Amino acid sequence: MQKKTVDFLEEYVNTISPSGYEDQAARIWKDEAGDFADEVRGDLHGNSFAVVNKGGDPKVMLAGHTDEIGLMVSQITDGGYLFFNTIGGWDNQVLPGQRVRIRGKEEEIIGVVGRKPIHLLEEEERKKVVKTEELWIDIGVEDKEEAEELVEVGSAGVLDYSFEKLQGDLVAARGFDDKSGGFVVLEAARRLAELEPKAEIHAVATVQEEIGLRGARTSAFGIDPDIGIAVDVSFATDTPSMDKEKRKVGEAEMNGGPLLSRGPNINPVLFDKMIEVAEEKEISYQVTGAPGGTGTDANAIQVTRGGVATGLVSIPNRYMHSPCEVVSLKDLENIVELIAQTVNTIDGDNFEPF
Repeated sequence: MQKKTVDFLEEYVNTISPSGYEDQAARIWKDEAGDFADEVRGDLHGNSFAVVNKGGDPKVMLAGHTDEIGLMVSQITDGGYLFFNTIGGWDNQVLPGQRVRIRGKEEEIIGVVGRKPIHLLEEEERKKVVKTEELWIDIGVEDKEEAEELVEVGSAGVLDYSFEKLQGDLVAARGFDDKSGGFVVLEAARRLAELEPKAEIHAVATVQEEIGLRGARTSAFGIDPDIGIAVDVSFATDTPSMDKEKRKVGEAEMNGGPLLSRGPNINPVLFDKMIEVAEEKEISYQVTGAPGGTGTDANAIQVTRGGVATGLVSIPNRYMHSPCEVVSLKDLENIVELIAQTVNTIDGDNFEPF
């Protein structure tokens, strides 16, 4: 992957963008889209759009959600401590002792998540997962008045982890779920701008997926696409202690290529086309079963208006919904190419499943 592409991914991932607070990530995404797209815009919900081959037919929507899980200040105590609620699905075991970045009134504020020291916990307390209301954020102020000069109730934050390169093709960051998907759909649109697609392509960085697929609903309704491909992360099962999980979600390896979902949420004609393209272009891929509606934007897109021929391409991801998610740059490149080459073949196809 070219350095400038990795630099864009790093800048994009490092933004603070919990559900409902995606504006910083949206600006970076739209600025990048302006280098190649025919049209770049946003909507009232906060979704971001990049259109390629405007006026083409049919309409194809590529969706990756730009929001991440986060924290929100719920109360400021007289002593200046911040109680908080979580945005999206958290494993509370990772929260105590973490450093946080909060979007303050004027600038980012650094704080730490505090808890009673283990020495003072009762034996029963040590055995239980801590509750959110038993934690607080310490930003180092003396009282409520000083705290309120910096933050307010409703201020959002994230754990203070940033993009880092590991060995080989692997990279770690907070928020790869799903800014890696937002990255992929934009890069696929960029690649399509170099090809000769017949379709009109709408790459969308959707908002508020982590709290109910909300941005996918509004953006898909507005676009009214014929075909939709959602890009999200899925569980890599190549780490220790995942043997039981393989029986539930199947096998998925890092650097094994795109995870292509099959099931009722997926249009079988589109699925077969993606397999055909992957084999023709010699792109490694993996298949995962999805026996119901998936917990992704594909679920919302499929049932928009009169229905959309929908596919789901997933990025193998280790340690999902933690501050140190891991993905492979090689996988991201392969997914970009598979989506671009698949969309480039669409020309008057009948996607009725039977």
